[in-house]
Amino acid sequence: MPTDTDVLDRTFHALSDSSRRAIVVRLSEGPASVSELAAPLEMSLSAVVQHIEVLQKSGIVRSEKVGRVRTCQLEPAPMRVVEQWIAQHRQAWEGRFDRLGEILKSTYGRTP
Repeated sequence: MPTDTDVLDRTFHALSDSSRRAIVVRLSEGPASVSELAAPLEMSLSAVVQHIEVLQKSGIVRSEKVGRVRTCQLEPAPMRVVEQWIAQHRQAWEGRFDRLGEILKSTYGRTP
């Protein structure tokens, strides 16, 4: 069973590429065939398939082949793990920014 750390690592890796992010954005509108996903991208169909494989390995995307058409759709679970991670860390970041604001105010009499 993958841990949240594993899911985060795979998800961030998958989203590190702009083409894969474009595929995810398109799939957020609903399922699409591989050729539909490839249409706006300036790369070969086989390159798009490789990007989809990375997204599938990360768990962000799943696909199903019916006849000759492979249709892809988003799987929300990995993104929920990322969302929770960001929310947890946002509290710490905001707290640090608040403390920095207080230090600047006490040092300079105002915040920049």
